Amino acid sequence: AVPRALLCGLLAAVTVVEGGRALPQLSDDIPFRVNWPGTEFSLPTTGVLYKEDNYIIMTTVDKEKYKCILPLIASGNEEEEKDYKGPTPRELLEPLFKQSSCSYRIESYWTYEVCHGKHIRQYHEEKETGQKINIQEYYLGNMMMKNPLSEPGLFADANLVLSFVGGFFVPTKNIEGQMTPYYPVEMGNGTPCSLRQNLPRSSTVMYICHPEAKHEILSVAEVTTCEYEVVILTPLLCSHPKYRFRASPVNDIFCQSLPGSPLKPHNLEQLEKQQEMLKMPFRRAKEEEIHSPKEEKFSAIHKPVAVGSHQLLTVGTTHISKLTDDQLIKEFLSGSYCFHGGVGWWKYEFCYGKYVHQYHEDKESGKTSVVVGTWSREEHIEWSQKNAARTYYLREDGTRTVRMVSHFYGNGDVCDLTDKPRQVTVKLKCKESDSPHAVTIYMLEPHSCQYILGVESPVICKILDTADEHGLLSVPS
Repeated sequence: AVPRALLCGLLAAVTVVEGGRALPQLSDDIPFRVNWPGTEFSLPTTGVLYKEDNYIIMTTVDKEKYKCILPLIASGNEEEEKDYKGPTPRELLEPLFKQSSCSYRIESYWTYEVCHGKHIRQYHEEKETGQKINIQEYYLGNMMMKNPLSEPGLFADANLVLSFVGGFFVPTKNIEGQMTPYYPVEMGNGTPCSLRQNLPRSSTVMYICHPEAKHEILSVAEVTTCEYEVVILTPLLCSHPKYRFRASPVNDIFCQSLPGSPLKPHNLEQLEKQQEMLKMPFRRAKEEEIHSPKEEKFSAIHKPVAVGSHQLLTVGTTHISKLTDDQLIKEFLSGSYCFHGGVGWWKYEFCYGKYVHQYHEDKESGKTSVVVGTWSREEHIEWSQKNAARTYYLREDGTRTVRMVSHFYGNGDVCDLTDKPRQVTVKLKCKESDSPHAVTIYMLEPHSCQYILGVESPVICKILDTADEHGLLSVPS
């Protein structure tokens, strides 16, 4: 996607043709990408709609001229939306609420529980051998109406984009780079918040369409103190045209050079070369390391695992390999066997002692990859001297066992927001599972381009106790 500053710069010196057509208003909410395809080019026939006469003539400061064909951001299925006579979004979601099902998201410390139409709970369990389980919990919201689908929500947030269709408002929000329509359910009367004079916590649950989802929790965010937004991926809304899933959120602008102008503006080529030069010192992963030879062994699923009377949905769980435990541990620790995971637009690849990548695969534009961090033993050891590389459980007999290790991966791709290399702390944690070869991966971004990657698997359970003072792991003896 094109950085907003670069896009604005490219369109700054524009000569408008065809009766003074106004440029569409630029917004950070709608991502664009400028392509320079040359004169021999056919417009795409799928995805975002294009028309040959919807273009502008762009003139650069060097008098280079380009015909830039713009996407029709107003959707091409307006007639379908107008003629839609099917169930309302409330009716489409009704099975989820009638089943009283729950979805879960497991993070490094907290577990989030959304029991649809009932409550949202945030909790942490401390399980010690031979002792009872201590639970720390907060309710982030409870359903105040008897029927959560009895009426649509009302919205006071000025940042929401509202459109009126079929007798109700459809709010949209920028979710992972795409303006996404959602159906909101308001939940209040949660655990009192001491930071807000004991007012109850409250949440907005945003249900969005994803055809391959199974009601996973995509994200939980505290938007203001003790007020939360929870995004749920569900296939139930996808039959409604106003909530339909769009495979590619990036809108291409195709700029064809006019006679006498180079394929791409000279100044832009110079800028791209400078950016590439800045990245080079921070890229330590070799080209052959980027594509794992074991990749075909991964099969991403979202399989419900029974826990008591509920269905536990582990977000982004991947079942890996048919290798023996010893083989898998050796290949994992050598970095030749990489873990993949994640749900939503970005997926994650973690190769122990090598790198962390986030990537997106698109049928049309191929694979987009970002280096989040690369491994340097010396930098990690320096980091571990100032941070806790190991945390422990205390056993009943007074001995300790390692609960989690943390590793530092720096020197990622340079971040547009900070002009510094990305970096990530990888937290490796034991997590028992019905499948001995399952792995769950999730990423948090507490600060711009500074990440935490959680990696949880039964494989890690077998090697945590080998961690040295710096948290570095080895093959069990």
